[in-house]
Amino acid sequence: MSGGIYLVQGDGELVEMAEQDYASEDLLQELLAKHPNLLAGDQITSDDPRRWLLVAREVSLASDEEGASRWSVDHLFLDQDAIPTIVEVKRSTDTRIRREVVGQMLDYAANAVVYWPVETLRAQFQENREDQARDLMEFLDDPDADPDGFWQRVKTNLQAGKVRLIFVADEVPVELRRVVEFLNQQMSPAEVLAVEIKQYVGQEMKTLVPRVVGQTVEAQQKKIGGVRGGKQWDETSFFQRLGKERDSVEVDIARRILDWSRPRVTRIWWGRGTREGSFVPILNHRGVDHQLFAVWTRTGFEFYFQHYQRKPPFQSEQKRLELLDELNNIPNVSLPGDSISRRPNVSLSTFADETALAMLLNTFDRVIKEIKES
Repeated sequence: MSGGIYLVQGDGELVEMAEQDYASEDLLQELLAKHPNLLAGDQITSDDPRRWLLVAREVSLASDEEGASRWSVDHLFLDQDAIPTIVEVKRSTDTRIRREVVGQMLDYAANAVVYWPVETLRAQFQENREDQARDLMEFLDDPDADPDGFWQRVKTNLQAGKVRLIFVADEVPVELRRVVEFLNQQMSPAEVLAVEIKQYVGQEMKTLVPRVVGQTVEAQQKKIGGVRGGKQWDETSFFQRLGKERDSVEVDIARRILDWSRPRVTRIWWGRGTREGSFVPILNHRGVDHQLFAVWTRTGFEFYFQHYQRKPPFQSEQKRLELLDELNNIPNVSLPGDSISRRPNVSLSTFADETALAMLLNTFDRVIKEIKES
């Protein structure tokens, strides 16, 4: 091994960090499981960096519908677009990294799209998590995220062969790099990459430097459409669109709801919908985000019972029923009984009457008070 990096400490002392082999392949695997950002998602798509959610390590994979497990995938991650990402780890000292690992990964990809039921993957994700719904919501950083919808997208991506294969090593041989470049350019919609994670050690410190290799301009241009997220809305773009979709009365109602929200919540989250803008007032209490409701440019006002049922104090069905009754006392609001586990919506014009709007906001003042007291 050769090369090094240099760290300048606060006192001006220069520390030379020398490149060092990993003690074992398992050590590198553990680092990836604990620190998925080592997969360098910002290098894969710089304008919309990939983020990683670990489904499980050592995920079994069969080669026929009724067969037993034939392979064990080192890591299975999902990115924020629900694209399954298969990771195989090898040290550069392992001679299989040059040839066998390529065939192995192609076997994984070919069989995963056929013999990986999404229900099985979801069950494995849930096994090692105390609150898988919370973990998924935090990963997506989207108060409007629908867990069932996300896993359905995983299924759709698998069925379409939209998967990502990543070879990880402390050093990627030239031969493997050429194969990765070729496969990544030829395979669509699948993506094939390699990530080189070098380790540098010096004065009891350790530095890890990841680098994506094997990308080509042609491959990036070919696949770029598949990794775009939705539009990032903000206050200006939201009200511009709302003004085109709705009349001035509804625009004024949305503005008054936003103005009411600002001093009462921790932050306003602006949506990333492709076709419709939204904002969500979020109250953080004891480290937990509580999404109060959503206001949409087209759909209107959306009640968030689906989110309430996961967090105190509205985990209680009785509490949600009481809230539903209170909301149904508002003029022109008539939400069905099953709303307490869904996200029903009404038109913003429902609150054109001053009394109706005041009752709505007073109700959410009480909701906020109960959250803070929980």
